[in-house]
Formats: sequence, C-alpha cells, structure tokens
Amino acid sequence: MGIRSFLAKPLAWWTNRQTKAWSSRSVETQQKVFTELISKAENTVFGNDHKFGTIKSHADFVKEVPIRDYEELKSYFERTAAGEQNVLWPGKPLYLAKTSGTTSGAKYIPITRDSIPNHINGAKNALLSYIHETGNASFVDGKLIFLSGSPELEMKNGIHVGRLSGISNHFVPNYLRTNQMPSYETNCIDDWETKVETVVNETLNERMTLISGIPSWVQMYFDKIKKRTGKPIKDVFPDFSLFVYGGVNFEPYRAKMEATIGNKIDSIELFPASEGFFAYQDTQTEKGMLLILNAGIFYEFVPADEIHHDNPTRLTIGEVELGANYALVVSNNAGLWGYNIGDMVQFVSKSPYRVIVSGRVKHYTSAFGEHVIAKEVEYALNAALSENGGEVIDFHVAPQVNPETGLPYHEWFISFAKRPENIEQFAATIDREMQEQNIYYKDLITGNILRPAVITEVAENAFINYARSQGKLGGQFKLPRLANDRKVADLLI
Repeated sequence: MGIRSFLAKPLAWWTNRQTKAWSSRSVETQQKVFTELISKAENTVFGNDHKFGTIKSHADFVKEVPIRDYEELKSYFERTAAGEQNVLWPGKPLYLAKTSGTTSGAKYIPITRDSIPNHINGAKNALLSYIHETGNASFVDGKLIFLSGSPELEMKNGIHVGRLSGISNHFVPNYLRTNQMPSYETNCIDDWETKVETVVNETLNERMTLISGIPSWVQMYFDKIKKRTGKPIKDVFPDFSLFVYGGVNFEPYRAKMEATIGNKIDSIELFPASEGFFAYQDTQTEKGMLLILNAGIFYEFVPADEIHHDNPTRLTIGEVELGANYALVVSNNAGLWGYNIGDMVQFVSKSPYRVIVSGRVKHYTSAFGEHVIAKEVEYALNAALSENGGEVIDFHVAPQVNPETGLPYHEWFISFAKRPENIEQFAATIDREMQEQNIYYKDLITGNILRPAVITEVAENAFINYARSQGKLGGQFKLPRLANDRKVADLLI
C-alpha cells in the first residue's frame, strides 16, 4: 500500500461522516444555504433590482425572482464579463466558464471564489465515498487519466476565461498531480483526434488505474489502444479498476466498453456543469447520485410539464416526489438566480436525496404530443440490448413525420459495434418498452397514428463524423439523444 492510498482511507471516513451529517438534515441544510445566499448578495446590482432586502422566505423569492435562462439574464452576465464588480455576486468572478450556447452563441458562466470549492470537492468526495464503501484505495497510487479541455486560459477584463474542465485541471490536488495524465502539454492540444493519439502514446506503458471522461470518447481512446496492441484493455492496463464519467448515461455504452476492456469494472457517475457540481454517485449498491445540498447551491424543482408556464410550481427539496420529472433550477454563490440549467431530474431516493438525470428540457421527441424523454429511450435501448444482444456505439432518435409510404414513426439511428442477430426483434423490444413507459406513445401506436419504431443502422464512425462536421469533435461534446426535428438525423444519413 502506497502513502496516498494509506492516507486516503481516514480522509474517506471523515468525509463520509460529514456527508451523513448534512444529508440527514436536508431541508435544514438547504434553508441555511438559501439564507446565506440572499444575505450575501443583498447589495449587488441583481440583489437591489430584485429587492433581496425584503426576501425572508422562499415564497418571497418566488415573487421577486422569476425563472430565467442565460438569454434572459444576458445583460447581467455581459456586465460581469465586462469587468464590472458586484453585479450578480460581490466582487468579480475568478473565472468565466465558456460553454456552447444553442440560441445565444458562446455563454460565459461566472465562477467565484465562493463557488470554486463546489466544483473541486464534488469529484473528490465522489472518490472518497467510493473508497469508504469499498475499501479500495489502491487506484490513487497509480496513474490517473483526467480527459479535459485545454487548461490554457485567456484573460478578459481581469477575469480568466476557459472551459470548465480546463479550469478544474488547475485545481487537481498536488498529491495527485504527479499521478495525473495526460501531460499539461497534451491537454492543451485543441484537435481532439491528435490529442487522443498523443494520450495513447503517453499512457500506453504506464500503470493506469483510473480513467475519467465522457463514455463515447473514452471508448475512442480504448479502441485506438486495442487497434495498436491487439489486446483487450485489461491486458494493457491490468491495474485499471475504476471508470469515472459524467454528462451522459453510461448504460448504452457499457456492453461495448466492457467487451473492449475484457472484464467488468466499477464506475462512478458525476453530475457536473459550468453552473455547478450538482451530484455524484455515493454508493455502488443504490441507484442514483447524491444531490449536494450543502455547497452554496439552492435548488428548486419545477414539474417538467410546467417549465414553460408563466408561473410554474417551484418546489424546494422537502416537497419533491419520487419518480416525477423535474426541471432543475438553481441559485448559487456564483451569482446565478432562478437559473434554468436545462436538465431534468428524477428522485430515486429521499433518504438521502438521490437523483438520476432523466433528460434535457430542450431534448425530446414530441412531434405528435408524446413528449418522449431521454430516460425512456435509454431504458428501452438497454432492455433491447439485454434481451437480444448487441453492442451500441451511439444512437439518436428523431420523428419521421412524412414517410414516403405508410404511417409516421420514430426513427432510431443506431451505430452498432456488434449487431444483434435479429434486428426486427430488437426493434420490437424497443417499441414494447417505449409503450410500457409512455402512455401517450402507446395511444399513438394503438390508435394507428404512429407505426412501431424503425431502426436505421448507420456506420460505426457516423457519430464521430457528425461531431466533426459541426466543429465539435472533442471530449466535452455530447450528442443529443433525442430531437423534435431531423437536423441531426439528416446529417447522420
């Protein structure tokens, strides 16, 4: 046992004790966060504009602060980015996390001195929870891959600007810095394909124990290693024991990745975003991710079918129900207020509060009123893979409203690494599962408005080519699972 793994265990025990303390008092914890946020931001521009001095309760907050997205708060963000102080939060932010916007171009999300610990401690506490539960700390003695955006930052009006993953790269603890891979220089490479090749070169002969990244891009890294060596990953990296991921559901990729690795390994799911680090998988035995309630983020939950209403219901943590889809709205110590981050969550536990990400508010298929969400298509695909075999590289679902013949349908574009023996049965399983989950979809099928789902097979590199065509080939790009149009579908074809 190395010194790092030896010291990690008592730290994991202490972190677990702290986590149990705040997670057992969730409502109280969130109320404390709410009070501190309002108090500290009372004299900011936003606080004055929205009468923070009069806000004493969540009901007061709802009256004064509407739910808004980036575009609706853009004037405040622009003043912050211009270097003005005390706009959304006291002082100036330390960083602006640059993200791709769909309607407003690039978005610049502030990260402050108060909010940076949330981004850093989320991933750290996820690993410590794993160590405490499993007793496995040996991975911290090996080499660890953190696939990130470039850590090179620009300076804009006295504020550092860069991708969140690149910003976070600067906060890897010193005791892990010597274990971290790839090198700083490699992480600075912008071209993703060149970057992955260089990561392969740097890591091929190292003792890799932990690898983190979006599943589809880690799979690309593994495929290059397997092609070069002719060996499964377990033979190249025999001590590789833990995969850490976020951004997308791992389950559709699991079969192919485990086949490439050559065995099953433990995994930890994270829920990070530029707006905050919201949740992490705190146990290997229960479903969902622990919602982080004590780290400067106040959460509101809007029933998914109300998010576009003028006055939607805004629930706090003590009012949510299991199994319902909620749009996630946050206010935090980076200066976001009533901010709709665009993600939907479902609670799978209330003791403690654990969530799964069930989809994106803007990513759905509802050309006929069915409002199919990501969780439903992912579940249906996993059921089809379980019953019929096969391995999936990636997939996308879009409506076919005007087919040349017959009724309209949902078209599933799937890139198979291993094709199921009976593709018709595979499609039938998907359609059955979709009908069981979504009553509106079932009514459309049984009412002969739609015909059952259609599988369209696309080439193994179709999704990589799509990302390349959009100038978004890279470790942080996530293809939408669903669309209500055929913009992605037509390019895949």
